[in-house]
Amino acid sequence: MRSSRWSTAVAVASAAALVAAPAASAHAGSARAPWTPKVLNSEVIAPFHLATNDGRLYVADGGTSTVSRVNGDGSLTTMATGPMPGEVSGVAKTDNALAYTTLDYTTGAATLTVKRGSKTMVAKLSDFEAKRNPDQKVHYGFKDPSCANGALGEDAGYTGRVDSHAYAVTRWNGAWVVADAGGNDLVKVDDNGHMSLLSLLPPQPLLVSTEFADANGIPDCAGQRYKFEPVPTDVEVGRDGMLYVSTLPGGPEDPSAGARGSVYKVNPWNGDATRVATGFAGATSVTQGPDGTLYVAELFGGKVTAVRNGHKSLAAELPGALAVEYGNGHLYAATMAPMDDQGMPTGTGSIVKLR
Repeated sequence: MRSSRWSTAVAVASAAALVAAPAASAHAGSARAPWTPKVLNSEVIAPFHLATNDGRLYVADGGTSTVSRVNGDGSLTTMATGPMPGEVSGVAKTDNALAYTTLDYTTGAATLTVKRGSKTMVAKLSDFEAKRNPDQKVHYGFKDPSCANGALGEDAGYTGRVDSHAYAVTRWNGAWVVADAGGNDLVKVDDNGHMSLLSLLPPQPLLVSTEFADANGIPDCAGQRYKFEPVPTDVEVGRDGMLYVSTLPGGPEDPSAGARGSVYKVNPWNGDATRVATGFAGATSVTQGPDGTLYVAELFGGKVTAVRNGHKSLAAELPGALAVEYGNGHLYAATMAPMDDQGMPTGTGSIVKLR
């Protein structure tokens, strides 16, 4: 996930960069009436992820760089604080541990922190990325970048660069799995802080149309494929023991390229990734219900979408949909605060219960 004129990575790089699109029609692809959100809290700014455990709900708010517990009356109790300027983005909770991911905007340090009572373990994902750079041999961009005639600079064609943004975390098989939106991979972290590559997600190709090429000043590239970075935004353990990962397509998600966010099923034993659904406008979070239905937060689509047996339907209209989580017998979601032209919040986001 890196800065470039085509990168939707800015959508998760900081709270100020996120601006939601209007909600989609309630009738598009819906097999039943969508759920009506019940607001639990309206004090958050950038609630990137939610987690549940033992009847409790937790939120990672990148806007305030905090992890909080959502109390029964909707109030928040701060459990941990991340760097400022910086963000807390991912959160996971077990019976005896609180895990969260952070990004320090000043130093670029991307970390996983795990707190167990008085003990704290910190794993620096940015150090792992700097040492290993797992996608360093993966080619992104055009196969023949000369068609861009310098318009895209080094982004016309390149191999994976050192970049880390530890964005989401889950607990799997006695270890932690971190979705690194900068490294384009899943990293396994054991309880001693040792890190290893679990899966490298595949590039996201786009067949460049004439309209898209003209709009971006690269007319000679029409008809060629551009491989964008995958940008994983969430990782969850499914009922089948597999990992489910939401991804941004690493490029524009406006009408010029279409909705290209995806969900992958990753075999945690061998790292194989299989795409199970696509066509999402800003897939920033995924979760699975008890019947196997996947729920995807679509930030730019302004909704939560249900996916069952490969078929999509509208679960809820939710402008600014940023996070989604099933737990405690309920489906929860969270929304981004509205932003002004300078990327400053003009209000607050919310945490809601959908069912």
